[in-house]
Amino acid sequence: MFWIIIFLVIAGFLAGLLQSVAGLASLVSYPALLIVGVPPVIANVTNTTALIFSGIGSLISSSKELKGHWKKLSFFIVLSLIGSVGGSYLLLHLPSASFEKVVPFFIFGAGVLLLLSSRKKKAIDGSSLAGSKNLQGTWKLIISAICIVLVGGYTGYFGAAGGVLFLAILSAITDEEFHIVNAMKNVITFVGNLTATCIFIFKSHIAWHYVIPMGIGLLAGGYVGPIIVRHVNIHLLRILIAFAAFGLAAYLLLAAY
Repeated sequence: MFWIIIFLVIAGFLAGLLQSVAGLASLVSYPALLIVGVPPVIANVTNTTALIFSGIGSLISSSKELKGHWKKLSFFIVLSLIGSVGGSYLLLHLPSASFEKVVPFFIFGAGVLLLLSSRKKKAIDGSSLAGSKNLQGTWKLIISAICIVLVGGYTGYFGAAGGVLFLAILSAITDEEFHIVNAMKNVITFVGNLTATCIFIFKSHIAWHYVIPMGIGLLAGGYVGPIIVRHVNIHLLRILIAFAAFGLAAYLLLAAY
């Protein structure tokens, strides 16, 4: 049991690092739970619960990036929660086997979106009509809201790489710097995981004896991740995250088919 605890702490740290930097904690945390003998469904629920600790670490570490952005972030959180509650409900009442066949394409799309969003945004032509700008802004708001609700639902239902999907969406719909977008992603996924856990406590089984050691590692990894993001080459980081998403999508595609 001692070595299992050590293993989960280390796996938690690596997962927290990946979650707070790229939203890809499930590359490490979910397989780690399977390795120590947790059944897949319980591992999925336990993983979601443990990821709360990564969110706490990221939230503490990202206070600088989040300053002045809470109004916009609160709007995104509400939309995400709507989706997350619905997704968690579906997880408890519907089989995920059929949905697993679609997931790889979602994750691949997130990688493509990250690469596209890394391009510098073109300046808006000063001769554009004000009415046209307002119309574009309205449609962008509607589409953004729908996307965030859907990703929130995906995160509550399936969860794998939900963070990178949020990262891709936020990168595409906002004009913020990457480290700010990443901090916002961490808060949204934290709230989503917390909400899903509250539902799971009453509706499912959580392996709490594994949540605690993994949570310790996730807390530390979640705190360190935003610090790393502040000091690395952002364009290179986007590319690495995108290709990690492609790799995960390929793995899930092979597993599903």
